[in-house]
Amino acid sequence: MMKPAKFLGASLIALALALPARAEEPTADTVVATVNGANITLGNMIAARQALPAQYQSLPDDVLFKGLLDQLIQQTAMAQVAEKTKVKGDDLAIENQKNSYFTQALLDGVAKAAVTDEALKKAYDEKYAKAAPSKEYDASHILVKTEDEAKAIRAELDKGGDFAAIAKEKSLDTGSAANGGELGWFGPGMMVKPFEDAVVKMEKGKLSDPVKTDFGWHIIKLNDERTAAAPKLEDVKEELAGDLRQKAVEAKVKELTDAAKVERKADGIDPAVLKNLALIGK
Repeated sequence: MMKPAKFLGASLIALALALPARAEEPTADTVVATVNGANITLGNMIAARQALPAQYQSLPDDVLFKGLLDQLIQQTAMAQVAEKTKVKGDDLAIENQKNSYFTQALLDGVAKAAVTDEALKKAYDEKYAKAAPSKEYDASHILVKTEDEAKAIRAELDKGGDFAAIAKEKSLDTGSAANGGELGWFGPGMMVKPFEDAVVKMEKGKLSDPVKTDFGWHIIKLNDERTAAAPKLEDVKEELAGDLRQKAVEAKVKELTDAAKVERKADGIDPAVLKNLALIGK
């Protein structure tokens, strides 16, 4: 009779031989399909997923895997046929797309690196925390078509006319007219310049003379004014991040363009030649 220890060892060996060999971990070069001998790799699929809009990337993994594989198979089959009839313009378009892709990849990285907590805090301090306090204004207005109408309304108000009632009856700005001409609080840059300039010079509770803008003629009443509080960093974080990204991208474009050896040789070429598709075989 076989001893128990030897029997157990033999059983484990037999079990190991019966199990399928463990597949190697997939890599970017792992082939997931072939189309007329051309390989489609897992790397192709990963790159295709990365290029999808966010709403598609959030699909269930199994659904997205099958969809992408089907799409890449279809594209490969069609591209193999189309490539046989390509013209010079196709190669040029691919070259342009390649340059565009690498440009975007570079600038995406530059934009991302520009937004740090330290950079956001510095931008906030420069734009808001250290900036001189600005004023906000609460005003009402009555908008009419002509200067004569505005003068007549001002005269009526000077005789004790009710501003809100006149605004509701006569103002062409129907949105504010419904509220008795009230515009609510606004800060610098939120109103057209002639209107803002008039408000800035006014005293609280006073009426303006007729003020002309592109919208017509206004009689303005300054209801109140206050010093604007600086917004919290969290409230303007996205605005500041956008500014940082834009400045970083613009700086990088200028840096690399200035550093490149550029020789412009287009003098004497008629710009209309861009319409001549025959030059690229189209």
